[in-house]
Order: sequence, then C-alpha cells, then structure tokens
Amino acid sequence: MNNLYVRLSSVYFVYYAFVGGFVPYWGLYLKSLHFSPTDIGLLLSLFQFSRVFAPSFWGWLADHTQRRTAWIKLTAGFGLLSFGGVFFGTSFAWLFMVMAILSLFTSSTLPLLESTTLALIKRYRQPDSHSYSHIRLWGSIGFIIAVVLLGFALDTFSVNALLWFLLAMQVSLFALVFTIPEPVAVKHTEAYFSIWQVLKNPTVLATMFASVLMVGAHSVYYSFFSIYMESQGYSKSIIGLLWAIGVLCEIGIFMMMPKLMTRFSLKKILLVSLSLAVLRFGVIGLQPQFLWLIVIVQALHAMTFGAFHASSIEIIEHYFKGRHQARGQAIYNSMGYGVGGVIGGVTGGLMMQHFGGTATFLLAASYPLVGILIVAIWLKIGQD
Repeated sequence: MNNLYVRLSSVYFVYYAFVGGFVPYWGLYLKSLHFSPTDIGLLLSLFQFSRVFAPSFWGWLADHTQRRTAWIKLTAGFGLLSFGGVFFGTSFAWLFMVMAILSLFTSSTLPLLESTTLALIKRYRQPDSHSYSHIRLWGSIGFIIAVVLLGFALDTFSVNALLWFLLAMQVSLFALVFTIPEPVAVKHTEAYFSIWQVLKNPTVLATMFASVLMVGAHSVYYSFFSIYMESQGYSKSIIGLLWAIGVLCEIGIFMMMPKLMTRFSLKKILLVSLSLAVLRFGVIGLQPQFLWLIVIVQALHAMTFGAFHASSIEIIEHYFKGRHQARGQAIYNSMGYGVGGVIGGVTGGLMMQHFGGTATFLLAASYPLVGILIVAIWLKIGQD
C-alpha cells in the first residue's frame, strides 16, 4: 500500500499544482488580455459547463469497460495536447475554442481519479474510504506550493510565465498517471439496482443540490477573488499567500476528517460548512480592506471546501456502489462542479461587471444560505 500511496499522492500533488496555478491566476492572465469580467466569467465557466456532461460520459465508459486508468491516461493526454493551444492565440474566439476543448478532458480526469483511488484503497488496504483524505491532502500541498511560488514569480516576471508553469504540470501529470494500477472490479449486489433508484434518494438529491450551491459560491470566489483583491491594492504575492492560507487550513481538515466523521454526523458537518461559507463570502464582499479579517475568513476554507467536499464524497461513496461507483462520482462532479460552477461563473461575471465586487461576493454568500435549508430538511444520513 505504501508504494501505491506514493503514486496516488504524486498524481494528486501535480494535478492540484496545475489547479493552484490555473484557478487563482488564469483570471489575471485573461484580464491582462483586456477581457471584461463578463468575458472572463464566461471563459472560466467553460470548465464548469463541460463538467455537466463530460464526467458522466467518461464515468459510464469506465464502469462499462472496467478500465478506469486507461481513460485517465487518455483524458490526461488530450488535456496536455489541447493546453498547447494557448500558445498560439490570444483572441476571445481562439481562447474560447481552446478552453472548451481543454475543459472536456481536464474536467473528466479528476472524477475518474477519485473513483479509482477509492477502489484501490478498498482493494489493497481496508474498506475504509476515510483514508482518501490522507491521499487527497497531497493535492492541497501541491496547490499551496504552486500558488505561493507563482504569486512571487508573477510580481517579478510577466504573467505569461504562468503558461509555461501550467504546461510543465500537464506534462508531469500525463507521465504520472501511467504509474496508477488498474483496480480489480468487485461485484456488489447493490450494483444491480438501477442508478435512477439511487438518484431518487432524498439524501442523495440533497447532497447534489447542496453541492451545486456551495460550488456555485466557490466558483465566484475562484473566478474573481484574485481580481477583486488586486483592485483593492493587494500585490500578487499577497494574493498568493491568501490563497495558500485557505488551502493550508484545508490540509489540516483533511487530516482530521476521519476523526471528525466518527465524532460528528455528516449532516452536522455539512450544515456547519454551509453556515461558515455564508460568513466567509459575506466578509470578503463587505470588508476587503482589512487584511487581518480576510486572513481569518480564508482559514474557513478548511470547512467551506475541505470538510464539505470530504463529507459529500463520503455520502456519494455510500450510495453508489459496484458498477455505479465511477458514474456516481461523475454525476456528483457534473452537478456540483458542473452546474454549480457554471451558475457561479456566469452570475459572478455579470455581477462583477455591472455591480462591483461587494455585490458579487454577497451573491456568493446567498448560495450556501439556500443550501442550509436543503440539507436541514432533506438530508437524512448520519443525523445523530
């Protein structure tokens, strides 16, 4: 298991190092090309839009063929090839096409990796999906290293340096996915139930819709936090450190999740996470000038993303078993990171352009507020 742990952790590290360069700074790169907030929101939402359908297709293909790692290699390979297109043009139409193609593959690599990781953990260690958190935290470490180093680098060098860093991460990811073994398919009697029976479960629906709202709020944050902070006079290095604070706290929560899940119900964890998201994005919108306050609410990323994501993954893993496992993770990604991401990116771009940063982040705070009601009423698993 130790060798497998290193392989999987390395893939997560590089994947999220790419995310650590792309998410905080790609909006700034697009801004340097003089695109409007609406244009930026639309371009960034392409990655979320593709998650509505692409992961489900690849998830179905992985479940149907029982060859998950083969499709991870394919999506990583075409992701690398399509990213190369950013070096050949900077017009809106060209980047729209390149990012649309890139998103079809990069949006599918993660859910395939998630289901493969869970299957391998159960195969080679114990049927305990909590250990997923200990592998996933290496993704957070990769994110932190990337976001901090790039923050200082982009204050010194041209923002175009970002392109070369992201290309290096794509190359590394493509090489590392070839080290992942193929998990052996395990038959479950539950697998022969229709997937629609699982999807109609009120707890599954509540988890999906809460994820849409939580990810919608975070999509606003991912798309416009750096731009908003820069408009408030913060340097790229400070912005990078602010991102790193959030993800550093996320690492801590991933390490604590196994104990938290045994002490508190999944429902309570989700409700606390949603409540803190309302506070976090409200403060960012209303008090961006106070660095000490922004530092404090950035630490809440541990709960608003880390604890929420790990708990949601746990619920999805509980209900989607056997031949539905990969598709269950894909549907979860399609709903939360697809539909939610599009809603956040598009509405955030429109709000940012027409009403400014304060209104934009207050909009983000309203999404988890609705999520609290959904989870409180419909989510039934682990209420005690």
